[in-house]
Amino acid sequence: MTDLASRWPLGADLVEVRDALLAAYATDRGYHDTRHLTEVLDRVDELAAGGEDFDRLAVELAAWFHDAVYDGRDGAEDRSALWAVDALAGLPVAEEVARLVRLTERHAPAEDDANGCALSDADLAILAASPDRYAEYAADVRREYADVPDELFRAGRAAVLSDLLAKPTLFHTAHARREWETRARTNVEAELAQS
Repeated sequence: MTDLASRWPLGADLVEVRDALLAAYATDRGYHDTRHLTEVLDRVDELAAGGEDFDRLAVELAAWFHDAVYDGRDGAEDRSALWAVDALAGLPVAEEVARLVRLTERHAPAEDDANGCALSDADLAILAASPDRYAEYAADVRREYADVPDELFRAGRAAVLSDLLAKPTLFHTAHARREWETRARTNVEAELAQS
């Protein structure tokens, strides 16, 4: 957690907000935990290094807030966005962070929304993980829905995976399409075939 704390994009500012976010991600959530936050931030770094142009501060802060509230109830993204607006009050970036957080509910940014495309791709980059990491991710998602009977979970998960595969591309940025698309489709197809 200490290493993750050092990645807070506001440095020494609002460390109490950072610590509250770290505490939220550190709860027993299954997939949407501190490991997920770290991986999203890593992918934001990769997208920037790969030549994608976006507002780094807004996207990094949105990554920190995007699953701040994760309780299995509808509206979690909106509640996370409201937390961001409140916590970042007075910062010019606050409304953009909230907009980006809300966008992660559907992962459908406009093609000319550089910030939205970067955050969406970083959040979904787990789909392009190594087969072993992807299997861990799938198991962690199942753990998040432990109260859902197997048959219902399989049907719901299959619908989500089928919707993903029906898209012309899973990713929005050129870097993600080039580097992640093929592996992501392979992983999603393999999980769907097993469900």
